[in-house]
Amino acid sequence: MKTLLKLNSSIFGENGASSRLTDAFVGRWLAAHPGARVIERNLATDPVPHLTADAFAGFNAQPGERSPAQQAAVEVSDALIDELERADVVVLGLPMYNFGVPSALKAYFDYIGRAGKTFRYTESGPEGLLTDKQAYIFATRGGIYDGAPSETETSYVRQFLSFLGITNIEFVYAEGLALGDAARAVAFESAARTIEQLTDALQRVA
Repeated sequence: MKTLLKLNSSIFGENGASSRLTDAFVGRWLAAHPGARVIERNLATDPVPHLTADAFAGFNAQPGERSPAQQAAVEVSDALIDELERADVVVLGLPMYNFGVPSALKAYFDYIGRAGKTFRYTESGPEGLLTDKQAYIFATRGGIYDGAPSETETSYVRQFLSFLGITNIEFVYAEGLALGDAARAVAFESAARTIEQLTDALQRVA
């Protein structure tokens, strides 16, 4: 049985553009994988604490050496990593806020990027430990940023996930959402077609 982890990070909740796209994809994905399990985490409504020096020290300390606060931070991190380890597919809603990822998503990344847990250092460099996973990223933007120097979001998310070993990544974009109703409709129609193509391909191999 396959397991999908759905991560939403929109401050607008279910009404957020990225949340709408992840919902559309997961609905069609489930049709191709009846009986599959879906783990849902909303990083906006259930935020991960921002990383502190004390929490970071706790990640690297032995269990008996951690303070109660450090142990609590480790337990949060362990739970998030456990979800990722169990998932075969990761679906991420990725809105752009002020040219970057939501702060709630950055906090989540800080809690799952742990040496010895999701990556390790070797003589030839770091090695990701979360392999054999497929990631689908639904990136939504108010303006048009494809190919622009200010579009650093895609490369950052790709680099971070690849660092953890998740290299099979598919991006789906909906841009120009703040440029009027017509542009918004076109963006959603384009993303919907891409979702149909991706899930139809899954149906053929299921």
